[in-house]
Amino acid sequence: MTTSITEVEQHGVGRIPDQDRTARPIDLFRLAFGGANTFATCVLGTFPILFGLSFWQGLGATVLGLLVGALILAPLAVFGPVNGTNNAVSSSAHLGVHGRVVGSFLALLTAIAFFSISVWSSGDALVGGANRLVGLPDSDVSHAVAYGVFAALVLTVCIYGFRFMLLVNKIAVAAASLLFVLGAFAFAGDFDPSYAGTFASTADPLFWPSFIGAALIVLSNPISFGAFLGDWSRYIPAATPRRRVMGAAFLAQVATILPFLFGLCTASIIAEKAAKYVDPAAPNYVGGLLAISPGWYFLPVCLIALIGGMSTGTTALYGTGLDFSSVFPRFNRVQATLFIGVLSTGFIFLGRFALNLTQSISTFATLIITCTAPWMVIMMLGYATRRGWYDPEALQVFNQRRRGGRYWFTHGWNWRGLSAWLASAAVALLFTNIPGQFVGPLGGLADGVDISLPLGLAVAAVLYLSLLWAFPEPRGVYGPDGPRLVRAADTAIPPITGGDGPAPVADLAATS
Repeated sequence: MTTSITEVEQHGVGRIPDQDRTARPIDLFRLAFGGANTFATCVLGTFPILFGLSFWQGLGATVLGLLVGALILAPLAVFGPVNGTNNAVSSSAHLGVHGRVVGSFLALLTAIAFFSISVWSSGDALVGGANRLVGLPDSDVSHAVAYGVFAALVLTVCIYGFRFMLLVNKIAVAAASLLFVLGAFAFAGDFDPSYAGTFASTADPLFWPSFIGAALIVLSNPISFGAFLGDWSRYIPAATPRRRVMGAAFLAQVATILPFLFGLCTASIIAEKAAKYVDPAAPNYVGGLLAISPGWYFLPVCLIALIGGMSTGTTALYGTGLDFSSVFPRFNRVQATLFIGVLSTGFIFLGRFALNLTQSISTFATLIITCTAPWMVIMMLGYATRRGWYDPEALQVFNQRRRGGRYWFTHGWNWRGLSAWLASAAVALLFTNIPGQFVGPLGGLADGVDISLPLGLAVAAVLYLSLLWAFPEPRGVYGPDGPRLVRAADTAIPPITGGDGPAPVADLAATS
């Protein structure tokens, strides 16, 4: 049975019934690409220029960050089809049914950050474009109204749910792409690929910290989807080949070179023709873009802001409202979405009118990947050691307020996965180095280069596998084919009891 786009989605984080799983990998591509093919991504694309890189250096940092991020992200797409639920719930298998709240917390932070980027950048572009087109006053009141209206539109789409969001993204992918390509004609006469940046050579002591920092900002965009991919891929049938699902997620991020390149190119033009707008102390990309745009491109800028902002805002907010409703059962999906949306909108107003929003975004985006990337590594390694086998009923124990099952571990917590995540995230934070914004206690040990991400990934991988080998998990969590790469213990699995879910299952033999 096909759900109408005007019907409010009733599914929470429970397993999607097989008959409702009619999405295809191309739908995942549309949602992931549509959520990033936006004005907000253009803003992230300007950071290489803000960090002082030349155009070609900035392009190198952008491609590096995008490819590495896409490769890390792609495997996270398979959990949705396998388990029919979102990635935070799937993480119960590796962090415990209570430990899955780590994924929910990371998703919440990511949603607030990228929903804020979306509403802020799109609202500013709409006000700036309307000012140039029809003389709308460029005042704090105008910006506040734009943010409020835009946030309300995004919330409306999220409340209707997956089908409505898919329709919006189908339109957004084609429309935003066309408008970005149109921008190539608008700025072709002003663009100069020989823009030199501020570094005389790569021997400058600040060059590599700036290059790595810019790559990390770009990488934060694909990483930000890690906690959300399962929200959409759970509608894909379980029998769909894994390579097609991962391929859709990977190609969706690679395709975002379009908005990243738009931001990079236009920022280099702004740096040459309207340098005051790219002052690192108070950058104003939207103002700079409008300053260098020909008059006929003002309307396309407004359309990019409106269409693209809707895509980013909905993909960020939908999944978090979905997951929040399972962590706090007093809320259904609609109520949770409204709560998170209002909270995020308040964060936007605080950041826009009381803080340095651009600097806050840079810092927040980097810290998000610092904590999220190790969690993603644990999920991927967990999938590999389990040979992709999961018990869907045991994953839902927390949501149904029950106890026991394969993923109960120690009172609902799997200290192996949790310890690996906490240690790797802590190490990464210690070595974080964002000059002028956030520098960890050990951030200066690599001559100013931010090595937090590779360290966090390495520590997560080595420590997690070591803990699984030294302290084996029960054999029952690995399914009929047993574990891969690690050992298993002959420990009994407690039966699922209590709550309002399905009838308790029988005690599972240690050798099941």
